[in-house]
Amino acid sequence: MKHILFCLLLLFGVALGTTPLLAQDNGAGVRVIVIDAGHGGKAFPGAVYGGVKEKDINLAVALKLGALIEKELPTIKVVYTRKTDTALGKTLNEDLTARANIANKAEGDFFISIHANAARTTTVRGAETLIMGESEKETRYNESALYDNNKEELIDMSDENTAAMVRAYIQNLQFTYGEYSEMMARIMQSHYQKGGRTVRPVKRQLLKVLYATDMPSVLTELGFMTNKAELAYMSSEKGQAAYARMLCDAVKEYVGHINRMAGVETVIVESKAEEQTVAKEEPKKAESASEQPKKADAKKAEGVAAKATAKETVKEQAAKSAEGYAIQLLASDKRVSGNDSQFKSYRGKVECYEGSGVLKYKYCYGEYESREEAQRNLSTIRRTFKDAFVVHFKDGRIVR
Repeated sequence: MKHILFCLLLLFGVALGTTPLLAQDNGAGVRVIVIDAGHGGKAFPGAVYGGVKEKDINLAVALKLGALIEKELPTIKVVYTRKTDTALGKTLNEDLTARANIANKAEGDFFISIHANAARTTTVRGAETLIMGESEKETRYNESALYDNNKEELIDMSDENTAAMVRAYIQNLQFTYGEYSEMMARIMQSHYQKGGRTVRPVKRQLLKVLYATDMPSVLTELGFMTNKAELAYMSSEKGQAAYARMLCDAVKEYVGHINRMAGVETVIVESKAEEQTVAKEEPKKAESASEQPKKADAKKAEGVAAKATAKETVKEQAAKSAEGYAIQLLASDKRVSGNDSQFKSYRGKVECYEGSGVLKYKYCYGEYESREEAQRNLSTIRRTFKDAFVVHFKDGRIVR
């Protein structure tokens, strides 16, 4: 089956002018980050509003971001797809393929493509980050606006054979580096919000450049050029520096997390007003006795939590001794209670399964005998969790 899937992906890659490769392992930590300034050159300026070209915003932020990473994460190599106003191919497809090829040749551990958005109305605003996947763009106007803006960079799904192969690829992606991409996307959105920007949900889009990169990858839209306030901010020196800072902080958080999971030290150079200090973030270690909470109430709280977790684990094991399909809502690198508020209206109704990837704990809703039955219920779940998808479980684990 794996051989058949890879052959299908290989054929589709040839059709796009690139060859999809198997996902690489993050076991050695993050060593190379590829920064892609979207568009470029006379042929591909991107969106143009108020005399400002998207390609110029993208490049300015990309260069500032790269400079910050090189300074504050000195052990990481930064690779740029372009550092000047230039196109990377004669056609848009060639240009997108060239960007992915640069990233793959550099053996990047993460790929960030920087863009600016546009919509049909001037009131739409906010930063958003996209990962590879299929969205229900018809259901909401804002997603339609996003689709219209990026339609030339999307994979054409009108052909049934192409659509089938892409969906097979997406299904495989969920078990490889898809979770790394989603984790980084959410981290980036959180830092946009901390930086005072309006944020929009993480979305899945069938973007060619994300499909072709052999590593976790995201495409981030800084804001809407059709919104006068956001355009003014994105095109200003102050705004571009702020975006670079937000993205750099997101990168540092992501790198620190991945390196801890891999047992790799992260060297961070912190910039201060009067001096610079070098902080070494050690791999995750067990707490010593002196580091553990000493207050009686803290110990009591831990005991209550442990009992609750034990009861939940027994309940989960009894409920997951069979095989079937479920709908994954969220994933985490640690166990959380099924009654946690982040499960919204599904609190108390989720089951925790273990799977692969950094986010090994998969929180799912429902138990269905067939994938088709689960798929029929997916649209309802996506009203609350837009990124939900169907998974196959067996004996308490997510399986392919």
